[in-house]
Amino acid sequence: MKVVLFCGGQGLRIRDYDMNTPKPMVPVGYRPIIWHLMRYYAHYGHNEFILCLGHRSDVIKNYFLNYDECLTNDFVLHGAGRGLKMINTDIHDWKISFVDTGIESHVGQRLRRVREYLGNDETFLVNYSDGLSDVPLDQVIDHHKKSGRVASFLAVHPATTFHTVRFDQDGEPTGLHPADHDDLWINGGFMTMQREVFDYLGPNDDIVGQVFPKLIRERKLNYMKWSGFWACMDTFKEKTVLDDLVAKGNAPWEVWKRQAARSEPAPSLKVG
Repeated sequence: MKVVLFCGGQGLRIRDYDMNTPKPMVPVGYRPIIWHLMRYYAHYGHNEFILCLGHRSDVIKNYFLNYDECLTNDFVLHGAGRGLKMINTDIHDWKISFVDTGIESHVGQRLRRVREYLGNDETFLVNYSDGLSDVPLDQVIDHHKKSGRVASFLAVHPATTFHTVRFDQDGEPTGLHPADHDDLWINGGFMTMQREVFDYLGPNDDIVGQVFPKLIRERKLNYMKWSGFWACMDTFKEKTVLDDLVAKGNAPWEVWKRQAARSEPAPSLKVG
């Protein structure tokens, strides 16, 4: 199943990290966040990627064109450097299409411009490329297919330090609650779609702003609630949180490293 990754935006909210680094290439640990996301999808067997490029596409292209698996994996060197045997690899079986979808395009326009690269696939995966999760992807896809709907998204609690405010009937505040613990859900950016979605996607339509409302009216939009790990990287502060998880060896989204932990109880999963 092909994976469409939106990675052409300008990432204005994280410009304080580096003006010349596009958000997908901002490192989490010592690899860019887009690598972590692609490695997550590849773990579940989805290793055909369509990158919707725009701002500083050259940086993304150069990263993969010059990718050296020896620098990120274990290997054995022998014969005074003439022999090399990889112990493990990561991207050797990935197929990546690099598609220029415009500097100023929004995600709806970017999706339209890569339609031909989907081939004959009826179902495909979509992601904003700025969030990470440990949600079991096979369950997400299975639930989407069983729903029979045109599109699905992952509903998550916002990872934020903000507090929601509740009021009584007289308009007086009754309490403040951490947003990530309240009954507040947002679109986590992990989406599954049918080819039929293009019937709802006009030339200037955005996905969430125009397409999703159309699908909601026809009861063709599905969702899955995930109470496990999810985090986005919109700001430098959020980047440091993800960096800290990698440094401590406790990055929940690195499911490819957590094979032995599958027997542990999973976080609650709600669907609708």
